[in-house]
Amino acid sequence: MKPSCSRRRLLGLLAGGAGWLASLPFARTAKAAVKNVFASAKTPDGYNPTKHHWLMCIDVDRCIGCGLCAEACKAENAVPQSSNYFRTWIERYIIKKPAPGVAALRGDVIVDSPNGGRNGFPPTLVPKAEILKAFFVPKLCNLCEHSPCAQACPVGATFDTPDGVVLVDPTYCIGCGFCIQACPYGCRFMNPDTHTAEKCTLCYHRITRGLQPACVEVCPTKARIFGDLKNPTEKDPLQEFIRHNKVFTLKPHLGTEPRVLYANIDKEVR
Repeated sequence: MKPSCSRRRLLGLLAGGAGWLASLPFARTAKAAVKNVFASAKTPDGYNPTKHHWLMCIDVDRCIGCGLCAEACKAENAVPQSSNYFRTWIERYIIKKPAPGVAALRGDVIVDSPNGGRNGFPPTLVPKAEILKAFFVPKLCNLCEHSPCAQACPVGATFDTPDGVVLVDPTYCIGCGFCIQACPYGCRFMNPDTHTAEKCTLCYHRITRGLQPACVEVCPTKARIFGDLKNPTEKDPLQEFIRHNKVFTLKPHLGTEPRVLYANIDKEVR
């Protein structure tokens, strides 16, 4: 039996197809304009993004959960003060000892991040005798080389720059939220004031002028290491860190190829 299609449904499908086709030129134009122009916009004269490759490394063993990075990020990037919005934050992981008689080497994992870690962390309610290990993990946009958010954006407002950063052009963002749903790392949010998607940009306005991201600059233990792979300095901290540490990415099975690398990280980190 042949599938049936009413005249009304046929007209609806044609109308939908026409709308999609009509949106293509706008989307393509927007994407081309963003990639060709905005990657160098708001940057100093002479900055060439093709001559840089920015990378962030995080040493979990050095993070003390002080929250200065999250606080500095809010101030530097005018992130809404509500505890619902962060470009970078800190999570506390508590791995409990396995229950008596259980063959597992590690027990349950408890993760919390009160106010993004901005005010530090209160004492845990888990008795010390039950804790196998506890540590802090800074989180931010993973700057994926194959960005699910960029692929999901229907108008090209989210895009990859030639120097390894994933940015959002708010003048093109239509606030659909597709990128927020597509991000597997929970790193995006909808700004309640601008109604556009927002995320960590590695403080692009700073790094293109030779400065460090705000979170890196304020870290008292140097848990965040940032640098330019194409322009290493003498005794470059980034190169030294990669050379002397085994580094990992979060959720490598997704194939997103993050450009944020972690050292001394446990398998429980998600």
